[in-house]
Amino acid sequence: MSVTVPRSQVRAAAAGVAVTFGLNGVAVATWFARVPAARDALGLTPGALGLLLLSMSVGACLAMLTAGEVTHRLRPKRTVSLSAVTVALGLAVAGVGIGAYPSPVVTAIGIFVLGYGSGLCDVAMNVEAAEVERALGKTVMPRFHAMWSLGTVAAAGLASFAAWAVLPVTAHLAVVAVVVAGGTLLAARTYSLAAEAEQGSGSGVMAAWREPRTLLIGLLVLVLAFTEGTANDWVAVAFIDGYEVDPALGALVFGVFVTTMTFGRIFGTIALDRWGRVPAVVLSMLLAASGVTLAVFAGSFGVAVAGVAVWGLGTALGFPVGMSAAADDPERAAARVSVVAVIGYTAFLAGPPLVGLLGNQMGVLRALLVVPLLLLPALVLTPSLRQPKG
Repeated sequence: MSVTVPRSQVRAAAAGVAVTFGLNGVAVATWFARVPAARDALGLTPGALGLLLLSMSVGACLAMLTAGEVTHRLRPKRTVSLSAVTVALGLAVAGVGIGAYPSPVVTAIGIFVLGYGSGLCDVAMNVEAAEVERALGKTVMPRFHAMWSLGTVAAAGLASFAAWAVLPVTAHLAVVAVVVAGGTLLAARTYSLAAEAEQGSGSGVMAAWREPRTLLIGLLVLVLAFTEGTANDWVAVAFIDGYEVDPALGALVFGVFVTTMTFGRIFGTIALDRWGRVPAVVLSMLLAASGVTLAVFAGSFGVAVAGVAVWGLGTALGFPVGMSAAADDPERAAARVSVVAVIGYTAFLAGPPLVGLLGNQMGVLRALLVVPLLLLPALVLTPSLRQPKG
């Protein structure tokens, strides 16, 4: 049960959570936007690139397995601080593996560490965000995730400029690492709400794995994470290969995706408050499926980019709403968010190699069609998002 805290403390925590989401987005998207540069520098085929991307997903999933317990014991404040240092180290090592000392192994180690730090941060910041949302008494979770998206927009723009200016990848990633670490450590100092809400409650991670609703939310988040993650990992490469654009323009296409996703997260709270979780997420999923299909079959670059824009808009609400649903009960929030995150992040394990292997057979652009093929059947899982009564 949440305790009453001063409004100023809630506002400070909200600001700190927003900054954390934004900088986490900067860190992750900086890597995503430089994937084409990594592929070229390391001479990787689509299948080999998929396996390289898998190492980041493995790191994130390993973090998720214990993130609920770690967050419960250390509290979100210290967990986020620990993750900030880990993320920065991973980015710096990945930069060395791409530029200063080109090596798939060094790069894989770097993005494994990046994934681990990001996964740890993901659970902790969502737990604190859910408590902020509860304290404010209105839907704000998608707006925190919009800050993550704004971070990715900024990172995509900077990466596009870096590619155009032929800035060494090692230097680019090192600078971002320093900014992310410093900013996140400062933001984490405002965290306090989840720590007070969870005093005296057990973490209950194992019990959460036996809850049908939690598992169904996790499966839905898995599909939604795959929808978002496929764009993060592959949309720039797909357009470079499928529509024969240069790497700088490919990075801008990724920027279109994260821009419309950000727009959807900022204004999607209106749809959530008016229609409820289930109708809003169903509409989002249908938009995402339509956007991917249009991007693949458009036949022209301009129309394909419009498809990517719709894809981004449709991806906006699913993941944050899943986190809110998992955290409906503040006393079980850390455990349930951890379980949902573990299941959801499985998409990042299976996604990169799946799309990469399909890309070897039919090209990366056509391989994106696996997204709507998973989205449409997953519509049956959306009722699990309803808030339990009583």
